[in-house]
Formats: sequence, structure tokens, C-alpha cells
Amino acid sequence: MGITIKDIFYSLILFFLAGLCEIGGGYLVWLWLRENHSWIFGALGGFVLFLYGVIPTFQKTHFHRTYAAYGGIFIIMALGWGYLFEGVVPDIYDIVGAIVAGVGVLIIFYYPRKEDEKIGINTSG
Repeated sequence: MGITIKDIFYSLILFFLAGLCEIGGGYLVWLWLRENHSWIFGALGGFVLFLYGVIPTFQKTHFHRTYAAYGGIFIIMALGWGYLFEGVVPDIYDIVGAIVAGVGVLIIFYYPRKEDEKIGINTSG
């Protein structure tokens, strides 16, 4: 059986959650160290970054492929974060780079592989 829409949806949700945790946790640490916010920001950021490390383990595919594809998702999300939270409008090079990264994600993570390689949520424990 091939990749289903449900598998793609679940894998994208996991990538999105991982991205929120990595970028959000890193941003909290940034606020603590660079913007002189309370140490609580740093502690919370560290915890959120820990969650970022856990979330990708729920992907069904191999570590290297999960993290390679996630790298492209991270690029897209980081540019979006900059726009939404810092008011930095992506320029044409940011946009082209994000498109290239997105195409890379599609090829790396969703291109049909051997029958024993799956995507989606890992329920094997």
C-alpha cells in the first residue's frame, strides 16, 4: 500500500509541532539571553527544546530522512516566524530559497521508496 493522505497529514503535523518547539524554544532562550528577559524564559525554552527532540521520534521513517526533510520545514517556518513575530518581510531570495527547500522536503520525505519504508506516526513504541 502506498502513502495515504492521512500519512502525509500526520507527518506534516509532526513536522509543524517540531518546528514550533524548536523555533519557539530557541526564541525563548534568545529572549532570555539577548533581550534580558527573566531566566524563566530560558528554562521554559530549554523544556520546549527538549520536546522538539522527542516529537520527531513519532515519525515512521528513518532518523536521517526525518531530520533532512525537517530541515526544509524549519527553513520555511523560521521565515514565517520572522514575519509573524518580528515583522521581517521575506525578500525574493528568502522566498525562492523556501520554495527550493519545500521541493527538497517533498522529494526526500514523500518520494515513493521501498515497500518497507513508511511515513506517518510511529506507533511501535
